[in-house]
Amino acid sequence: VEEDSSLAESNLPPPSPLATRGVVVFWTGIASLLAVPVFSELTGLPPYIAMLTGLGAIWTMTDIIHLGEEDSEMKVPAALSKLDTSGILFFLGILMSIGVLDKSGLLKELAVFLNENLPSQDIIATVIGIASALIDNVPLVAATMGMYDLSEFGTDDKLWQLIALCAGTGGSILVIGSASGVALMGLEKVDFLWYAKKVTVGAAVGYFAGIGAYLLENAVLTGTLLGSAST
Repeated sequence: VEEDSSLAESNLPPPSPLATRGVVVFWTGIASLLAVPVFSELTGLPPYIAMLTGLGAIWTMTDIIHLGEEDSEMKVPAALSKLDTSGILFFLGILMSIGVLDKSGLLKELAVFLNENLPSQDIIATVIGIASALIDNVPLVAATMGMYDLSEFGTDDKLWQLIALCAGTGGSILVIGSASGVALMGLEKVDFLWYAKKVTVGAAVGYFAGIGAYLLENAVLTGTLLGSAST
């Protein structure tokens, strides 16, 4: 294997220790992320409100730390200007569209259609995972959350676990099935046909093997496998 000496030949300055105020901002950001579920549980508000509250706290802190500095690169507006705004608006538009489909009742009708035409929920989750090879898993999972009610399928229900597994891994079957795959095409110039020839078959085998392993594990833990074997 040829050694990569690009790091040794780099002209970048050596890393410097993080200033005290930088440490404070860093750990405040980490605390804001960790506090999201606690905030949501205590207040009953959706998680994005907690995220925006954490952003507001960090924004206020950085403005106070860099008070009097003109055009500081360490303030939140400078950081926000470097974000991929088009990507954020893309996902925002998708989630808003899913919300409209949910409120109109179309997602519930789709869930009824799948339940009537597919023999089991395991197959439904498998089909959803295969669909994630063509559609990004974020809007797909958001759609399934509107299709099935938490009052019928609890938070830790087998259906949600299998959907999370299928939607998360099924997107790797095709390179266009996930945001990271699209980024790979752009950064590494990976061709769709090359990925289909070199990766798709292995990813599909791993996808179905993962589903099989989960179903086997679930059957063992719930006792259904042993019960059916004894009968």
